[in-house]
Amino acid sequence: MCDHRPTASDRDGGELPPGQRRVRGWPVSHYGPVPTFRPDRWDLRVYGATADAGARAWSWPEFGSSPALPRVTVVADLHCAAGVTSTGHEWFGVPAAALLELVPPAASVTHVMAWAEYGYSATLRLEDFAAATTVLATHHGGEVLTAEHGFPLRLVVPHLYGYKSAKWLRAVEYLSEERRGFWEERGYHPVGDPWRAQRYAHGEDA
Repeated sequence: MCDHRPTASDRDGGELPPGQRRVRGWPVSHYGPVPTFRPDRWDLRVYGATADAGARAWSWPEFGSSPALPRVTVVADLHCAAGVTSTGHEWFGVPAAALLELVPPAASVTHVMAWAEYGYSATLRLEDFAAATTVLATHHGGEVLTAEHGFPLRLVVPHLYGYKSAKWLRAVEYLSEERRGFWEERGYHPVGDPWRAQRYAHGEDA
């Protein structure tokens, strides 16, 4: 079961980030088709600028049963850069910080690239990936994730806009310098902090 329950929901007693409006339910939003899950071909890789220059991979059975991978529950809102926020999501899965402990990054690492099916990618600062509320989710609201919402594994970074929370996660690459992911290459902000309204790249700080 989970060993702690971080919370990142409704800052300041229900306040939403600037420009956001609350919506009911959980809207489905993604680019491209929903992939087919093939458990015999699935793995999760961690590679790139690791401390020992090696890599690590977990098969689907290993990821689900490894005692080295703790499980947590995170209750958080989900903010879409399009301007809608759905609240009170309950995510269950592996804290991203656990991967950093099992596969330590090199001292030079500043960012990670989250890779998903079909080559989708999202870049994150290392501190955002390591945050206590960042989770590799397998369940939502006590149920296994649906395919449309990222089954079998979804990266959830609730303190950033939703385009950072890559569905159908397959790999985490450690980077020693920033590299733009799918939406960042298309004009979205490389950080994506909703509380600073960092939706688009033209709003980057100098």
